[in-house]
Amino acid sequence: MDMTRSAILRVAEVLGPVTSLGPGRRLGVWVQGCPLACAGCMSRHTWDPRGGRDVLVERLGELWGRALGDGYEGLTVSGGEPLEQPGAVGELLKTADRIRRAAGRADADLLVYTGREETEIADSAEARAALGHADAVVTGRYRAGEPTRLVWRGSANQRLIPRTPLGHRRYGPHLRRLVDRPELQVRVTDGAVHIIGVPRPGELAALERDLVARGVTFEGNTWRP
Repeated sequence: MDMTRSAILRVAEVLGPVTSLGPGRRLGVWVQGCPLACAGCMSRHTWDPRGGRDVLVERLGELWGRALGDGYEGLTVSGGEPLEQPGAVGELLKTADRIRRAAGRADADLLVYTGREETEIADSAEARAALGHADAVVTGRYRAGEPTRLVWRGSANQRLIPRTPLGHRRYGPHLRRLVDRPELQVRVTDGAVHIIGVPRPGELAALERDLVARGVTFEGNTWRP
């Protein structure tokens, strides 16, 4: 493995606090690049591996340390497809684990969203190594035609899998928990409106109409070609 290269992660966004992708207030890291191209994906801007920006894992670790100091309860890595950058994602999770323990915050969990299926992960030594420090993983392609009320999942086929004792404590009570409607966050940074969460079919269009009615002008969005 090229350790110099693995110390750099191609990133689409880093935002916090995130409250709609896992329990509590969290730091969210969205990686750049996804070959899966699931129909109906709300994050098409993360597909192109040439997009986003390179960020040192060390820098992401610094942001995680600050987040812990601010009382954040977890780190969520999404995308894009994290397992397209297994070396860098594995190093990020290893670094995050080291930092949380040094900060006396071993209770702050590490969650990864991947479109890879469980069998694909099991068949890939790189994928298994990348997730070695993850406390929980959400697996499976997003299927727009299979909506779900299961918390923190985008479609009914996706599975929330605790992987560590902390993961079982944090996520075990939520494996079958249903929500009446998903929680969506709206954040504005540098003229961009970020919608964070796992919306149901039609919710993004409705939210866009509501924002337009409130005077927000859109030049484009990330969920339509």
